[in-house]
Amino acid sequence: MGKTTGFLEYKRTEGPVRSEKERTADFLEFHGRLSQEKQQEQAARCMDCGVPFCQTGMMIAGMMTGCPLHNLVPEVNDLVYRGRMEEAYRRLSITHSFPEFTCRVCPALCEAACTCNLHDEPVSTKENEKAVIEYAYENGLVNEEKPEVRTGKKVAVVGSGPSGLAAAQLLNRRGHEVTVFERSDRVGGLLRYGIPNMKLDKSVIDRRTKLMEEAGIVFKTGVDVGKDVSAEDFKKEYDAVILACGASNPRDINAPGRDAKGIRFAVDFLSEVTKKLLDSELKEYPKELAEDKDVIVIGGGDTGNDCVGTCIRLGARSVTQLEMMPEPPGSRLPSNPWPQWPRILKVDYGQEEAIWKFGADPRVYQTTVKEFIKDKKGNLKEVVLVSLESKKDEKTGRFTMVPVEGTEKKVPAQLVLIAAGFLGSQDYVTNAFGVERDGRTNVKTEEGRFASSKDGVYVCGDMHIGQSLVVRAIAEGRNAAREVDEALMGYTNL
Repeated sequence: MGKTTGFLEYKRTEGPVRSEKERTADFLEFHGRLSQEKQQEQAARCMDCGVPFCQTGMMIAGMMTGCPLHNLVPEVNDLVYRGRMEEAYRRLSITHSFPEFTCRVCPALCEAACTCNLHDEPVSTKENEKAVIEYAYENGLVNEEKPEVRTGKKVAVVGSGPSGLAAAQLLNRRGHEVTVFERSDRVGGLLRYGIPNMKLDKSVIDRRTKLMEEAGIVFKTGVDVGKDVSAEDFKKEYDAVILACGASNPRDINAPGRDAKGIRFAVDFLSEVTKKLLDSELKEYPKELAEDKDVIVIGGGDTGNDCVGTCIRLGARSVTQLEMMPEPPGSRLPSNPWPQWPRILKVDYGQEEAIWKFGADPRVYQTTVKEFIKDKKGNLKEVVLVSLESKKDEKTGRFTMVPVEGTEKKVPAQLVLIAAGFLGSQDYVTNAFGVERDGRTNVKTEEGRFASSKDGVYVCGDMHIGQSLVVRAIAEGRNAAREVDEALMGYTNL
């Protein structure tokens, strides 16, 4: 695949990125694309390695290795190298529902498992995919064909995030009548309101969902199933119901002063920013949310990084990002060999922008908030930080991060954003449908299956497997669609 000696002849080169000064002045996407010729050179680096871990999509040491969609990565790369972009799109579409989403927001599990990554830099598969899907849109290749024959079966999908959209897409192609319900005012779920616009421009979502609507999928926004509509009515009207509501129950920080004004969950904050941007067609930035404020972001993951980048764009006076765990190593440890996901220090766009803006990485490791301090009006004015250390719990034998006495320090803060992850699905939805949950509050199913404990009710995405990646959510939606189709028709050709 690719050019036989390509990985020796060409060094990894990525598309142009706008400077920190330029990109922090707006909320537009800032990753550009290479020329067609340069992208072909990058695809030439795919080395016909014989065992393409890039497309395995399996769990190793508790982490996903390779693409969960099992994209035919070497074959797509080979077609890009040869300039056969339409064929590359057709090949990619066999396994992938929405390359335009993952090529922007995926951490590229395929690249982490690339054989070139063992001793050199990986093939730029993510940017190759972006080149393929954008070429396809620009040349009118992307469409959602309306099925010529309908099965007479009706399916409701609750939630329009990546898993719900993927399930709806395949079931509609099969000929079922699909209605997608979304409690927000716009379609997209996590894609719309959980990911900032500069990372995923919302016109990319609209472009795809418009095609899906034209193919017959019905989208109903502003409908909160379990509240506005009863689960019983749903089960009477539809032959199958797919719950794809996400893991939207945020993990809180229980510390004294938690009721202070100015403490928010990260996704709520990001959602409000995006909604105000979209309502004004990106002409008005809600700077009042963070301007001239000292911001503390609790959480070192992707959402925390998005909060850092967003607050810089909104004019924050300072941004500090707290991470409970120790700083990762700069390179793989012997206990973390390839092709495992590399547990190493990465500097994402938000941290890059903070370094440019404030002169230092915003992350502070092994630290958390011990207390929130309010002023006389109940507004947050300061937080007390405390260092953490790893200690073994004598009862369980597990190591946990515990506060170190005497390390407390007080710092100014008028806005705290809690990005500490999610605990699972929200009670009112699962209770409404009466489905069983597991110990992590995810909807319970048999291993590798998607049917819940209630007949005709299925689950996929983060509501099924817990907080995860967009690419895994898409894979979940596609697999759930196959199971639903087989249940409805007695067999499936999806």
